[in-house]
Amino acid sequence: MKFTVEANALVDSVNWVSRSLSTRPIMTALLGIVIDVNQDVTLSASDLETSAKSTFKAEIKESGKVLVPGRLLAEIARSLPNKPVTFTLDNNRVLVTAATSKFTLPTLPINEYPNLPSMPETTGAISSDVFATAVNQVAIAAGKDDSLPTLTGIHVDIDKETITLAATDRYRLAVREIQWNPNNPEIATSALLRARTLADAAKTVAGAKDVTLAIAPTTSHDRLVGFAAQTKTMTSRMLDGTFPPYRHLLPTESIANATIEVSAFLDSVRRVALVTDKTVPLRLRFSGSSLHLEAGAGEEAQANEELAIDYIGDAIEIAFNPTFLMDGLHAVNTPYVNIAFTGSNKPAVLSGKTERDGAISDNYRYLLMPMRYAS
Repeated sequence: MKFTVEANALVDSVNWVSRSLSTRPIMTALLGIVIDVNQDVTLSASDLETSAKSTFKAEIKESGKVLVPGRLLAEIARSLPNKPVTFTLDNNRVLVTAATSKFTLPTLPINEYPNLPSMPETTGAISSDVFATAVNQVAIAAGKDDSLPTLTGIHVDIDKETITLAATDRYRLAVREIQWNPNNPEIATSALLRARTLADAAKTVAGAKDVTLAIAPTTSHDRLVGFAAQTKTMTSRMLDGTFPPYRHLLPTESIANATIEVSAFLDSVRRVALVTDKTVPLRLRFSGSSLHLEAGAGEEAQANEELAIDYIGDAIEIAFNPTFLMDGLHAVNTPYVNIAFTGSNKPAVLSGKTERDGAISDNYRYLLMPMRYAS
């Protein structure tokens, strides 16, 4: 096996597949990245839950297939000078050279490497930028507790030309709707995927024009979802369990609404929250044309601030986790945010607005549970 490739192409491919390397492997082979040299060069890696492949053009002198330590290959690739990189298999070692840099990699037993799953049949395509933005907006609300695996996922619901992504950790709920181009215009299906996997895939395909989705039918034994962008593919097994019903949690009416400039609101929240732990309630009082922010009490450090806002409705006092509030403000991804209230002790819904007096965007909603606090 011998080939030469541009450093940028190598790093791009290694970065893609190394995200699927196993951190707690049940077999040594899963620590490796497969280098398969034929007409092109294909790198692949897997932790048995997620598998990734990337193909690139290279000047091929000799074909072959080898398994090398994945983390080490990734570190070497990122540190190489921006010069052509040559890989040469020498008995049970792989020599990597770029300009005056030379490395020797041991090989792992390729015969112990498992067969990776194939991509399911293509279901449709979507703009990679739209997909990446939507996943990032939703992933912030996914749970981190592995003892509740269904809440660590993003629920993907497909109804014809609309994809709805949803995630919740029980303290907030993020829902984003996007349009896509399905192969079957009458398609209706759903999947529950690890939020971390989906976020990694979205981050890496963001530079491509489109990303192809491939969802195995519900009758399939493999229960796989696949993503493809240009020369990169990834498959991931769906999470077991049922995502909790959430649509009924999103209120259709409100008793009060506030429109606030996001950047100014974020700055105020950061300042006021400095005096207390990020899990202690940040108290907010909405009335007239102002918002009063307050944190801390008694003998502890205290902070308060006033912010001019547009507000319609009776005065409301409510408290939120400041970190979760800032997450939502970042996620709306618009200059202004609309906060819809149904009561002082009920969830509020954050939505984006491109202009202060403009329409409320209904394609992204971030529902935030209030926190109890001592008045």
